[in-house]
Amino acid sequence: MTTTIKPVRRTTTKTAARRTTTRKRPVAKSTSARTSAPRKPAAKKRSPQQRSTAARSTSQSRKPRVQRPTRPVTTTEGRTTARMMSLLVLGLSLFGLVMVLSATSVAGVYVEQSLLYHFSRQLMWAGVGAVVFLAMSHLDYRRLQPVATVSVVASVVLLVAVLIPGVGSTINGSSRWLTIGPMTIQPAEFAKLSLIVFCADLLTRRAKKMDRPDLTIRPILVVLGLFTVLLLLQPKLGTAIVLTAVALTMLFIAGARLDHLFGITLAGIVLAAFFAYSADYRRARIFAFLNPWEDPTGVGLQTIQSQVGIASGGLFGVGLGGARSKWGFLPHAHSDFIFAIVAEEIGLIGGIGLILAFVLFGYLGIRVAINAPDRFGMLLAAGLTSWILFQAFLNIGMAIGQLPITGEPLPFVSAGGSSLVTSLAAAGLLTSIGRRAKV
Repeated sequence: MTTTIKPVRRTTTKTAARRTTTRKRPVAKSTSARTSAPRKPAAKKRSPQQRSTAARSTSQSRKPRVQRPTRPVTTTEGRTTARMMSLLVLGLSLFGLVMVLSATSVAGVYVEQSLLYHFSRQLMWAGVGAVVFLAMSHLDYRRLQPVATVSVVASVVLLVAVLIPGVGSTINGSSRWLTIGPMTIQPAEFAKLSLIVFCADLLTRRAKKMDRPDLTIRPILVVLGLFTVLLLLQPKLGTAIVLTAVALTMLFIAGARLDHLFGITLAGIVLAAFFAYSADYRRARIFAFLNPWEDPTGVGLQTIQSQVGIASGGLFGVGLGGARSKWGFLPHAHSDFIFAIVAEEIGLIGGIGLILAFVLFGYLGIRVAINAPDRFGMLLAAGLTSWILFQAFLNIGMAIGQLPITGEPLPFVSAGGSSLVTSLAAAGLLTSIGRRAKV
């Protein structure tokens, strides 16, 4: 039996090479491709001084930047409010010039031998006030914050200066004026503006601490008390009453506790009554307010003659320039009692129209405060508005015999340079805040 042996197939070197070439192998990158790829540059070693400088610049760049607008961002409502405020103040100021000319015509001829003596002085102060109004209306009101404390210090210095013999001017037994060359200023009027700016700044910086009366109410009471003492030494109780009412209003709007405000108000009423009865002339004015006919030729004269002039005007008045009260019957007819001249010459219609003008001023001021872009603007507008309204209320109430005589002028209308300039400054600041309304 024969066996068949199958021949073994040998694999040659060529066949093995052919098989290996058919397999898929990863293609290696060429040397040129590797060299063409961009290489990251090696970081250079920095010195410790360079690293600290870089860290400092990085930390400074992370701090939030405070943006201070160089131009006011006005809105349609803001422009409308500012325009209405400007026109109203212009109308009140021009009306005041006309009434000062009418009220001082007789006294100018017989005392100063010039019909236009008082009017020319009031016109000069109106020009100064117009410049101040334009400057304040275009000023960014937030620039007043850094100088709030400085303004209070300056007001204290001026209030002390009027009490120094030879420096202050004494008229009718009162030391309330400073004579600077041809001009006579009354520092008490500027104290009103400085107190309002100070209160607005303090209550803005400490907005989150309104529950701390030692940090909010006490500093304001200290400044208010200092002003009050200096004003009572002049004496000028009416301005102290206005300042107290304005400060309490600003504290209420700022969010002070009502129990604290109630206690301060009660203490203020007690102190006002004490000071009112502490001086003979103030006590006589209180009794004249209660019953002016008890002394009709003495302390009750102004109240009686003011009421007679208002009643003589009737509904439409006796005509511009035709008032008989200014013929020596009503003392200080051009300043403290100019409302009586208005009512006598223009009548009840004119008196009500003037009152409505101040009501419109209050509405515009409240509107400015509500739409103010920040807390400082809101408090500043509220303080300025309450100041003008309180003072107008005191003056008109005094003229019609419903309030004791305090000697506070009627804003924008009464004769008096310091009162007119500060009132126009307040209106200019309100215009500045109104132009930057947030809506």
